[in-house]
Amino acid sequence: MRGIYITANDRFLNLSIALLNSIRHYDPDIPVTLIPYDDKAQEVAEYLGEHYHVKLYSDLEQIQRISDQALKIFGDSFFARPNQFRKQVCWFGDYDEFLYIDTDIVVFDKIIAQLDALDQHDFLCLDYQHCGGIKNVFTPDIFEDGVLSDEDIKGIFNGGWWAGRKGLFDEQDLYDIFAECAAHPNYFDFTQKTSDQPIINYMILTRLKPERRFNLVNQPGGAPGSWAGSSQFLPTGDAALIDPNHSNKRLHYLHWAGIRIVPGCPYWDIWKHYRYLNSPVVPPDSALVPKVSFGQRTRQWLKKLRS
Repeated sequence: MRGIYITANDRFLNLSIALLNSIRHYDPDIPVTLIPYDDKAQEVAEYLGEHYHVKLYSDLEQIQRISDQALKIFGDSFFARPNQFRKQVCWFGDYDEFLYIDTDIVVFDKIIAQLDALDQHDFLCLDYQHCGGIKNVFTPDIFEDGVLSDEDIKGIFNGGWWAGRKGLFDEQDLYDIFAECAAHPNYFDFTQKTSDQPIINYMILTRLKPERRFNLVNQPGGAPGSWAGSSQFLPTGDAALIDPNHSNKRLHYLHWAGIRIVPGCPYWDIWKHYRYLNSPVVPPDSALVPKVSFGQRTRQWLKKLRS
């Protein structure tokens, strides 16, 4: 049984709607499960359930248990966003083969079809994160200590899109890995406030042999990019993009990792299309500009004075 996991709370309802609109546009029937990001996820759970048949992860106690254990192991100052570790319940859910997708993504095809590669591998990713080296994942210390080799840099992946098999890890495996990572904070690059990405990279690269994990950009013929920070993508005419740097291949998905999705951001029209797909009214961009709080205005004013 195959399915997709996402994680969100009420704050990310708009992003979730755009993602689900894109998933359902290309694949009306694939099961999707919501992992609540925190205890403020009732609105998003009800809305996605009603409109997209998204079900709530069945074992909420397990989510809380893993979250509590991660906090106990790492402490409350190790990560900027420790609740991102809740997505690790993917290994224990209903789907024998699963895809995890961040909500700041939209897809451009029947994305679950990428799991066909699990016939030969146990873990999949589909991005060019490794081309940027170890930034936002590791520090040189982990290589100097021999925990990973330089060859492992090729296996680095983005934590927003990955696929695997149920049961590849159990809960104790997670806690053992968490403890190893907590003992060596100098191995991980958190300078830009990443949270789970360095840890899941550590987990996959130290526990799975290279032949068991596969980045789909390395398949014969290559694959297009996926990061919204790449400026070369061109529109297809059907609310998708192609990558001229990779033989004009159609993107499988677009990920706004590290980019705030607001009017004027890269590929805003693509995101807005999927957010309001099938909506009777599409608001103008001016109505979608985020409101700036008094505190934010004050900080902007002070920054301007210093410049």
